[in-house]
Amino acid sequence: MANSSLSQRLRYRFDNFMSRGGSSIFLSLVVVFVVSFVALILMRGLIYLIYPEGGERIGGFFNHVYVIFLELTDPGNMNQEIGSDPVYKIPGVLAGLVGIVILSMLIAFITTALDQKLTQLKKGHSKVIEEEHTIILGWSNRVVEIVRELVIANESEDDGCVVILAEKDKEEMDDHLSMNLGDTKTTRVVTRSGAVSSLVNLDVVSVATCKSAIVLGECSEADPPEALSASDSRVIKTVLGLIAAKAPGQELNIVAELYYRRNRIIAERIAPDEVTTIDASDVLAKVMVQTSRSVGLSVVYSEIMSFDGCEMYFYGGPWPEIAFGALQFHFPDGIPLGIRQADGELLINPSIDTTVMPGDEVLILAEDDSTIEYRPQPVATGRTLAYSNQRLEHGVERQLIIGWNPKAEILIEQYADYVLAGSRIDILVQNPGDDVRIAVDRLRDKATELIIEIVDADPLHTETYEKLDPTRYDNVLILSQGVTNADPETIDSETIIILLVLRRLLDEAGPSATKTSLISEVMNSRNQALVSRAGVNDFIISNQLVSMLLAQVSEQQDIKKVYDDLFEEDGSEIYLKPATLYFADLPIDVSYADMMHAAQARAEVCMGVKIKADEADMDKNFGVKLIPEKSATYHLTTEDSLVVLAEDDT
Repeated sequence: MANSSLSQRLRYRFDNFMSRGGSSIFLSLVVVFVVSFVALILMRGLIYLIYPEGGERIGGFFNHVYVIFLELTDPGNMNQEIGSDPVYKIPGVLAGLVGIVILSMLIAFITTALDQKLTQLKKGHSKVIEEEHTIILGWSNRVVEIVRELVIANESEDDGCVVILAEKDKEEMDDHLSMNLGDTKTTRVVTRSGAVSSLVNLDVVSVATCKSAIVLGECSEADPPEALSASDSRVIKTVLGLIAAKAPGQELNIVAELYYRRNRIIAERIAPDEVTTIDASDVLAKVMVQTSRSVGLSVVYSEIMSFDGCEMYFYGGPWPEIAFGALQFHFPDGIPLGIRQADGELLINPSIDTTVMPGDEVLILAEDDSTIEYRPQPVATGRTLAYSNQRLEHGVERQLIIGWNPKAEILIEQYADYVLAGSRIDILVQNPGDDVRIAVDRLRDKATELIIEIVDADPLHTETYEKLDPTRYDNVLILSQGVTNADPETIDSETIIILLVLRRLLDEAGPSATKTSLISEVMNSRNQALVSRAGVNDFIISNQLVSMLLAQVSEQQDIKKVYDDLFEEDGSEIYLKPATLYFADLPIDVSYADMMHAAQARAEVCMGVKIKADEADMDKNFGVKLIPEKSATYHLTTEDSLVVLAEDDT
């Protein structure tokens, strides 16, 4: 500073002052106005002292001061100088000119300030003032489906709120949601832009007052390992930020999407009671395997995992000591599937003789938690009919998997737990890379009882399937091609082409193709109608299913343990079993209570029914009806099925 001139120092201070923003500019305009006003008053006063007779028309000195003020604020007031002496017109003209300059500067300032404010609002940096809201951290193609599920979940609330924080332009997020989300009913969707792991940004979305947070992975499962690791690192950092940002004593339910098992363990150890992790590939692969074992299961899972339909809840009621089998008939809406005992142990599909204690909770499938009601007396009773003693017998199976993505390896490992030794799995992949061949070799070493082969051919050519003959396979599973950065719409288009080719070949084969089931993975839920019309037996909408799970776990953390049990081969799973396994005399007219009673005779829980005649009708939920009224009557034929919770599919 010692070597700087006075003008340099003054300019430096002036630059610092002006860099403060709008307040400095406004203050500067006020100072310019006051200085100009005082200077013009002094000039006018001096003229008034020298030539008082020239300003007599206007009046005394204070009237001249007021005229100068009017001329400064509105140059049009210079017409008041028409009758004045020419010397009085000089400060009037100067006041008008200075007024024009100041007015122009003020308009420019206001315009700039408003533009900056609008820009700031578009960036989404203002603090969210909400309570009991759900936060979504990150942006992916699952966001719309997650928000849609949360909108349904909040229908019973007067004013629900979902807040999205992502490293994406707020205006772009708002436009995308507006185009794809539709009516949000009682839920407001608020977006904010910023780094999801920043404590400052987490404070902006009011983590301290929210009820749950969903942390999304930022890439696709098909991306390179480096991208997956980077995504997991960001998610773990975000989870740490959430734990640091939450209020003392706050119970925060955090659901995180992670790609690697080691990272899921790390994340859950941060706060075991608050953090739940989801492996999308693992969930989808297991659902696809179970669906291939029980055609129609994808419809069941889609309804159970969505808030739009039947859901699973934990419910504690005023019952005395009562057997689990008898308890099932005490609910007008819903069917108990298991017991969560007072010590926290979860029993899925326990024996019908298991005693439910007053302090226990039941896991119940119901339309809504508001419709669950325990009645002291049974609401219905099932008839004891002529039951069948049949059991399904499995032989050696052949499976065809079309395509390869990160779920394929998990899918084949799961198959090994279900099929008999000697079963065969063919994998149709065009130009399989070293990573695919290495993975297949690894699978051969693990599942030595399976025959696993790679078929190198183009899955989009009809000739490929004519050579393979799809009628030789029990199941044909079409995986969405895991191409990095591929557009989901393009992937689904290729899937539909493959389905159409296979459907034509199976139709031409006639009765010999009736045993072959087509199971497909679909990326975009908007393609559901197209896929269903392509003759597919079952399809898994990947993004939608994972989004449903993320949304449901964010609302009810403990439900993840239930799905972990249902998705594993050990324990009980959901199956669609033919009615011939339950009733000896078909066709037969039976009530849902009769079906429940028949399922109990096989140590199973009947969750609903599937009518074969309606399985192509999307409006009738593809023939699947879960938890109908217990008095509802159905005409069952040999082609119809019961939806049951059972130990196995035999």
